[in-house]
Amino acid sequence: MRIKKNKNLEFVDLFAGCGGLSLGLELASFEPIFVNELNQSALETYLINRDRNFPLLRSRYNLSDIKKLVASKGQLLADLIQGFKKDFGVDVKTGGLNLLVGGPPCQGFSGLGHRRSYSVSKSQLPSNHLYQDMAFVISALNPKIFLFENVKGLLTARWSQGGDKGEIWEDVKDTFKNIAGYKVHAELVHAKNYGVPQSRPRVLIVGIRDDLNFKEDDSKFAKGFLPAPSPIFLNLEDVLGDLIDEKYSSGGITTKYPEIATNNYQKWFRTNRTTGEVASKKSPVTEHEYSRHHPDIVKKFRHMIANGGVIPNNMKTKKFSQRLLPAKWGVSGPTITVTSMPDDYVHFSQPRTLTVREWARLQTFPDWYQFAGVRTTGGVRRAGNPLEGIFEREVPKYTQIGNAVPVALAAALGNHFKKILNS
Repeated sequence: MRIKKNKNLEFVDLFAGCGGLSLGLELASFEPIFVNELNQSALETYLINRDRNFPLLRSRYNLSDIKKLVASKGQLLADLIQGFKKDFGVDVKTGGLNLLVGGPPCQGFSGLGHRRSYSVSKSQLPSNHLYQDMAFVISALNPKIFLFENVKGLLTARWSQGGDKGEIWEDVKDTFKNIAGYKVHAELVHAKNYGVPQSRPRVLIVGIRDDLNFKEDDSKFAKGFLPAPSPIFLNLEDVLGDLIDEKYSSGGITTKYPEIATNNYQKWFRTNRTTGEVASKKSPVTEHEYSRHHPDIVKKFRHMIANGGVIPNNMKTKKFSQRLLPAKWGVSGPTITVTSMPDDYVHFSQPRTLTVREWARLQTFPDWYQFAGVRTTGGVRRAGNPLEGIFEREVPKYTQIGNAVPVALAAALGNHFKKILNS
């Protein structure tokens, strides 16, 4: 089946996770034509949300392990390139692919991820070398623009305990700068400056092919490679307020919107992607299930809400402590970054942690977006154990969301890249 050519700009998404980066690009009129994601739950999340609009992704254009593409001695790549031309009208050989994006797994680059890696050398973690595979695919597919995304911890990470601070970043940056035929720029951005209700610092590397005649401009943010920040901070009460169910119960579930949408942000989250209608009060809502907290934990959360986030002395631990989410940010805007652990934060007005749907809104996923797999997990199933050669990790819904690129940030990037391509 041939996809009818339209005005969309085609792109390839590597290490796609549950699809936050892709969705933002799609909102900016890009069309995904190939997806790579190792974890089956995350890949299923990606596909179920695109089966209707991009059916060929499931039937032909997805791959779990990128190393199969790299190690195929060119055959899989040749087949892919041929398929792109046949099914999408994208001729890779003449430089027709518009965009390639990817965010290789980063658990070994972040401080938290490294602690969970049982102190093995980061050079021993297979996931920490996937940026080289991404560079290989970029060289093979020759997109007009490429984007690499990762955590802030990459900037200071060492390959081993005795290594030099930032040595991993230098290796990563050099790898992409050495791809022939591109102007390349790296920048640290904060998602809060692009309509996301969290700080979420991220390292971005952008490559723009030389024949696009892109002119770097020192007077612009990131020399023009990235969109300029637009810090209009979203308060959590504005993002989550319509999901507050006064009749909720610990361990229970809310299946219908408890309130109407009261602002444009809430209306956007509740807009049906097919009909364009905004869901009304009592319309169905999904993924709004509450964790079952012990009565002592509920008491602790109530104390935090009543006392500005202060944890009672008798309930403090040496491990990570929950933070109370504020209903409104201060003048500097959001101060949090969503992680893979929902227990990190307490709701600003109810003694509980956030639901999957609320977690997704913090990453600016619309409410129609569905998530496959288990709701949450823990222990070795989530962290693996590299010392025993267990590198595979479960990726439950909270983790999929926590690992995603915020949709609003991705949309800002997509609109900026579209301007470069169209110019």
